[in-house]
Amino acid sequence: MRSSQANDFVKIPTSENESWGFWGTMGGHASIAWPIAMAQISKATGEPPESIRVFLDSSHGRHFADSVQDALLNSHDMHEAVAEAIEKWMSWKIGRLTQRSYGIPKGLPYLTGFVIQSGIDQDCT
Repeated sequence: MRSSQANDFVKIPTSENESWGFWGTMGGHASIAWPIAMAQISKATGEPPESIRVFLDSSHGRHFADSVQDALLNSHDMHEAVAEAIEKWMSWKIGRLTQRSYGIPKGLPYLTGFVIQSGIDQDCT
């Protein structure tokens, strides 16, 4: 019988862009916020950790961090702040202009669309 704990563990990739993106924008909160954001975004989007890392390291990750920072003004808890930012980004839908610019299907939740797109961009490089 194998242990389910060993199979449930997923290694969280580290940032490859600590001076910009999500990590750089979060500043002193980055080391706390990164694993929380990775876990909660994975749960919300169903996307793999590497796609989420690429998203968080991108300019979109910087904007996502801005949403987390805004949420921190209302909450002192990082888990709540990240959850609030995710809720906000999942409520926005990809529109026609974004569809044309990035090729993300119209109507998809913003967060899901940009995480998927980040994974695709990573695969193409």
